[in-house]
Amino acid sequence: MRVSAVMEPGKMKESKELTVLVEDAGGSKTEGSSRRPKYSKFTQQELPACKPLLTPKWVIGTFFVIGVIFIPIGGIALAASSSVVEVGKRYDDECFRSLSAMAAPGDRDLTSSAARDAYMRNPETDKLCTINLTIPRTMSPPIFVYYQLDNFYQNHRRYVKSRSDVQLRTGDNAGISTKCKPKDCVQVNGSSDGATGSCQPIVPCGLVAWSFFNDSYSLTLTSSGLDPSSASSLSPGLNRTLDVDEKGIAWDSDVKDKYGRVMPQNFNNDPATRGGSTLTGPINQNEHFIVWMRTAALPSFRKLWGKVDEKLYAKSEISVTIVNQYNTYTFGGKKKLILSTGSWLGGANNFLGIAYLTVGALCMLSSFLFFLIHWRNPRPLGDTSYLSWNRKQEA
Repeated sequence: MRVSAVMEPGKMKESKELTVLVEDAGGSKTEGSSRRPKYSKFTQQELPACKPLLTPKWVIGTFFVIGVIFIPIGGIALAASSSVVEVGKRYDDECFRSLSAMAAPGDRDLTSSAARDAYMRNPETDKLCTINLTIPRTMSPPIFVYYQLDNFYQNHRRYVKSRSDVQLRTGDNAGISTKCKPKDCVQVNGSSDGATGSCQPIVPCGLVAWSFFNDSYSLTLTSSGLDPSSASSLSPGLNRTLDVDEKGIAWDSDVKDKYGRVMPQNFNNDPATRGGSTLTGPINQNEHFIVWMRTAALPSFRKLWGKVDEKLYAKSEISVTIVNQYNTYTFGGKKKLILSTGSWLGGANNFLGIAYLTVGALCMLSSFLFFLIHWRNPRPLGDTSYLSWNRKQEA
């Protein structure tokens, strides 16, 4: 069999199909059509396109313009970050150092992680401790109170998947045995092993809810600091409790759409072993819980605990009484309390400003170097008519 194509001259673009002559072994010919798609500029990649010629002037000018734009943006972002006042202190070690200092010699050793873990699991031990914070610069309201956890992998795949959004919204326990493993139910006797016996569903279920953060803080203003508008010196200790607003700390969309009026069930069993806070009342009214359920992407993260709507002047002294209940000593985690103001760009984060300044400076440097090279060793531009897209198409 022999196949030959027939196409009239000059009709290539207008033709919708190609006539094909098929000759069999006997020499007879029959007409057919190929499966070639109809011609279009899109399928043949002949649409008009911008094909810029990167001359030295264009390259130098582009780098220069990028540098001129990026450097001011970086400076503004860095200035906004520098305007944020932040003070914080790690307290997971501090609390046990104070306990060790008060203990009698040889009474107890609280330096090892195992000893601290056993201390935290014992419901009879005293979990209160106090840390002191000094305000470095005047802080204007709102002042955000954060807790920070380090070495806590909330982004672990098994941890993130261990939850039931349907149960959180409606209280329906269907399917929690697969969604919330391994914290989907507890035995009646309080054991968390649901392999045998009657297993009662946990509401809310899953590892994320089960590890709910349960440290609490009380802030006391012991010295009001110096008011720059007055000539008075440091005020004496006031010992006045600061009001911390714990409402409005969660996203409105989470409170309204993702959590319903669901009552906890079998959730507060053995909180010392569970390692998280208890829940009372509907879960959509506990904003600390809602904030915790929005998992973090990195192993070191901060979560909002409350807001102080009061101005704190420089050199103010704040005493923080902490109920140190959350057990991070089994996995080497760290806990930190942070007071911070905000800016139009968010909290204190110098990375964005430094990144813009670095890119802008590199572009300006590249522009200067390319200018010197072009000035010292200029090269004439070739004839652009020889470029493939500038050649006249042969008929």
